[in-house]
Amino acid sequence: MRMLINGPERVVGDALRGMAAAHPELAVDVERRVITRRDAPVAGKVGLVSGGGSGHEPLHGGFVGPGMLDAACPGEVFTSPVPDQMLRAVTAVDGGAGVLFVVKNYTGDVLNFDMAAELAEDEGVEVARVLVEDDVAVTDSLYTAGRRGTGGTLFVEKLAGAAAEAGAPLDRVAAVARQAAESSRSFGVALGAPTTPAKGSPTFDLPAAELELGIGIHGEPGRERRPVMTSAEIADVTVDALLTDRQPTGPVLALVNGMGATPLLELYGFNAEVQRALAERRVSVARTLVGNYVTSLDMAGCSVTLCQVDEELLRLWDAPVSTPGLRWGR
Repeated sequence: MRMLINGPERVVGDALRGMAAAHPELAVDVERRVITRRDAPVAGKVGLVSGGGSGHEPLHGGFVGPGMLDAACPGEVFTSPVPDQMLRAVTAVDGGAGVLFVVKNYTGDVLNFDMAAELAEDEGVEVARVLVEDDVAVTDSLYTAGRRGTGGTLFVEKLAGAAAEAGAPLDRVAAVARQAAESSRSFGVALGAPTTPAKGSPTFDLPAAELELGIGIHGEPGRERRPVMTSAEIADVTVDALLTDRQPTGPVLALVNGMGATPLLELYGFNAEVQRALAERRVSVARTLVGNYVTSLDMAGCSVTLCQVDEELLRLWDAPVSTPGLRWGR
């Protein structure tokens, strides 16, 4: 097993220690596994909390900071954080205006965030929850009942984070998050399987001459396997899957996301084909983000997420953000 680690049991803790050293603007509790803004809680501001299994970096810890999340709870690799982590995060970021949970639709995440919300409300904190279930590839998977939460999570956290930063009340921040979640659709493609530190080998077998269409961010199987295709062919299949599920009636935000092992050279080339496919299908792209943002360890492959926006959502997208993983306008 060739990994830059000290041992499988130390991966998450070591990563958090390194994150703390690299980003003094964050408060990183390595032992209790909570990452918060250094200035939290911000009085009178709605707090945004998210989290999930590690291995998807920069999601979620890399999106903590002004204009996005107030706190993130990292679990073990591909494993949900626990309610105690989430409750500690709520306590750390509650500025008196309530807290919004952004939850990807995975069974463990949903159950544990629900439990944490009940515990927080017992302590007098108002909590709202928004579920992200944007993956159009499959209805149920190894980890979910219903659709998986994937790249749309970035749009939800950014747009709701901007609304909270501007001083919107909890019901409005939650409404923005729900609009973003409902307007987002994602589809992923694997060219190679991820390797978890605990297993030390690929999570599934994918022959060199094949690719998997519709994969999840934990290496879950997709809807079908095909012989290796060109970038243009993959873009056409991906865009068609997205538009078949939801045909935009307005401009979209486009995320061309790497799964962890795909270099930017390939991602930018793939983005050119995605933009071509969208233009041919008369979809207007307002903004595009390209890079590794919602990853699956060292999986080779990509995903595309489209989020239909109106003038308000576009303004919130353009609003300043300052996090380790996303930064502009400040």
